[in-house]
Amino acid sequence: MSGRSKRESRGSTRGKRESESRGSSGRVKRERDREREPETASSRSSPVRVKREVEPASAREAPAPAFPAVRVKREREADEDSEPEREVRAKNGREDSEDRRSRHCPYLDTINRSVLDFDFEKLCSISLSHINAYACLVCGKYFQGRGLKSHAYIHSVQFSHHVFLNLHTLKFYCLPDNYEIIDSSLEDITYVLKPTFTKQQIANLDKQAKLSRAYDGTTYLPGIVGLNNIKANDYANAVLQALSNVPPLRNYFLEEDNYKNIKRPPGDIMFLLVQRFGELMRKLWNPRNFKAHVSPHEMLQAVVLCSKKTFQITKQGDGVDFLSWFLNALHSALGGTKKKKKISHVTCKKEIFTKKLPHPDLPAEEKEQLLHNDEYQETMVESTFMYLTLDLPTAPLYKDEKEQLIIPQVPLFNILAKFNGITEKEYKTYKENFLKRFQLTKLPPYLIFCIKRFTKNNFFVEKNPTIVNFPITGPANGMNYKTSR
Repeated sequence: MSGRSKRESRGSTRGKRESESRGSSGRVKRERDREREPETASSRSSPVRVKREVEPASAREAPAPAFPAVRVKREREADEDSEPEREVRAKNGREDSEDRRSRHCPYLDTINRSVLDFDFEKLCSISLSHINAYACLVCGKYFQGRGLKSHAYIHSVQFSHHVFLNLHTLKFYCLPDNYEIIDSSLEDITYVLKPTFTKQQIANLDKQAKLSRAYDGTTYLPGIVGLNNIKANDYANAVLQALSNVPPLRNYFLEEDNYKNIKRPPGDIMFLLVQRFGELMRKLWNPRNFKAHVSPHEMLQAVVLCSKKTFQITKQGDGVDFLSWFLNALHSALGGTKKKKKISHVTCKKEIFTKKLPHPDLPAEEKEQLLHNDEYQETMVESTFMYLTLDLPTAPLYKDEKEQLIIPQVPLFNILAKFNGITEKEYKTYKENFLKRFQLTKLPPYLIFCIKRFTKNNFFVEKNPTIVNFPITGPANGMNYKTSR
């Protein structure tokens, strides 16, 4: 073969290779263009999706660890729509459609008001968390969150319960569609959850006493409402009901603005007692309750926490001890001190005259000599008190002619004679005897009487069944009074 033919064959081979390389590169280029076309189309329709796709693979494959603080923050933010989502919804015209759904929710007829009970602690029935607690208005249970995979969301899908109420923001939502419900017919539910009173309504409470009708049809008088005995909290119920009928104390706590701006030190849990007592007071005086009784569950939970389990729901306690602790706790939580008096702290004054008695086993002459000593002279001490302790006469030991024990009755004025400054009573200690008489020198607008019915010995506790007759109204020492049990 000549040199010319060799050169031609080499040139043809080189040209063939170049044409093949150009063809393959063109095919690769066309395939790349086809792959880019859906990406550009998706980027035009959804800028948020492009932002997610350009993220590095390492960020997608290795999510950041969820620490407790981050998890709580995510739970709080899960219920709120982000700004980009709102902008996208506005561009797509979804705001108008959601507004129409919010005002014409088809599930409002599934609400069952007879099972709603907002007296218990606002905790999720599954996770026991108080963050983002929602109440299902179909079955009355509490659940957490309304986002995807939350307990409220799963409950709505599993049981077809669609209407929920945020127990903190008082907003209604439809799940799983996750839109807010706006309807004026739901205002009665929010009022039961959080009753409010104006100054005019508070001023008319004692002027217009009329019966109210609950949702279940029972009639009740606002303020005279039964408190549920959860287990052994009847001693606390008696104190709370008595305090709820003291007008100055009631009027102060019915208006939340009176105490919600009081500043307390960080970590102070005693102010929780003030908040819970205010909530209970407003529920007791609510004229639009769904039922004619109130459960003091949240109030008693605060009592157990603030008293460090001194007073409990499951164990009987002394009502007088609870009253003393509760009034002092309210006084200090409202910013009061011994010198700075608040509405919950009532100061009364009395004079206590005390005279020491000689030992009864001493001879009469020695007793006479001791009575002339300064130690056995009558002394007077002025003291303050929160309540007056009244003593009942001893119960009879013998039965009547019908072989039945007689239950004695005594007027209130007879047992009040203890504080007239004249009646003396002997008090014994393990080594000394004293004669004491009491005289009241300064009276408050409201007096608290404590009648001692129980006496304790080494074997058992005995109750005195004596009946005390309370007159409703009447004059005493030139003043008109009204008694309240």
